[in-house]
Amino acid sequence: MKFIKFLLIGTFFGFILTKSEVISWYRINEMFHFESFHMYGVIGSSVVLGIIIIALIKKVNLKSITGEPIVFKDKKKSFSRYFYGGTIFGLGWAMIGSCPGPIYTLIGNGYLVFIVVLFFALVGTLLYGILRNKIPH
Repeated sequence: MKFIKFLLIGTFFGFILTKSEVISWYRINEMFHFESFHMYGVIGSSVVLGIIIIALIKKVNLKSITGEPIVFKDKKKSFSRYFYGGTIFGLGWAMIGSCPGPIYTLIGNGYLVFIVVLFFALVGTLLYGILRNKIPH
């Protein structure tokens, strides 16, 4: 019962992803072929909303759901970490033909082939944990 609020929020978020069609392969394909503004509008509005929310968190000193202060740590920036990480993420995205972000939403919508994607996402996370100290950050 402790985590029911997270289940409800996740379910609501999955519903929003489904209704906005951002989990649709056709919408993603349209985006990569520059045939529709739909996905660019969703992504762009998400970026703008994220900027506003982070500025608000910093200004008002909001706390997390557990009551702890939210702290943003400045990380050193390096081109290689974004290049390699983005390349690996993009290759994975291309191989599955969909954004890997809504894996659970896609499984919940009956696209059971995404169980394979979930498995390899977990394997990739495990590999990152093992190789973390050996790769650029």
